Amino acid sequence: MLKERLERVEERIQSAVARAGRARVDIILVAVTKKFPAGVIREAYEAGLRAFGENYVQEFEEKLPHLAGLTEAEFHLIGHLQSNKARAAAEAFQVIETIDSPKLARRLDSFGRRLEVMIEVKLSSEESKSGAAPEEIPALIDAIGESANLSLTGLMTMPPWNDDPEGTRPYFRRLASLAREYRLPKLSMGMSHDLEAAIEEGATHIRVGTALFGPRKKE
Repeated sequence: MLKERLERVEERIQSAVARAGRARVDIILVAVTKKFPAGVIREAYEAGLRAFGENYVQEFEEKLPHLAGLTEAEFHLIGHLQSNKARAAAEAFQVIETIDSPKLARRLDSFGRRLEVMIEVKLSSEESKSGAAPEEIPALIDAIGESANLSLTGLMTMPPWNDDPEGTRPYFRRLASLAREYRLPKLSMGMSHDLEAAIEEGATHIRVGTALFGPRKKE
């Protein structure tokens, strides 16, 4: 089942890349495995996937002992990171996509582990969404730039849900504009239902869960 789903997702990526005049190699498929057991990550790894996204530090910590041997896997934290979970996140993940304050950046840096990080940008007024406001990006860039262990590579956003993928396109376009303004090469945006629009607007990382693994259990 996963093999067929992965093939369908790959076809969608290839079509979007062709429309946008981009190269497939420039798009990283981040398989979102929150609420799925470690065995699903292993199956996805065997199917060729290498980047995995998790939303909750504690949940991933419980899976980690069962993932030994996945030497090429790269684990991304794509959920909001509370300061009290920062040490555990620094130890468990290679990429933190949700930096949203200078304080959090400094705390992650203090643990002495090299990490790739992205700034999460909040582009909507939705209270449920996390992230830094666009005007806060320069202060975050400065804070991360002063760190010894954090490497800032890009921006990430989570637009408001919209059944119509075209409804999220303006948010992708805005994030791409900000990335160009601050000369950051990576853009993490787009999910199962709107990955095409994200790729067409410049995404380098698309976060796909449902289209690969089916519906999750209700949280």
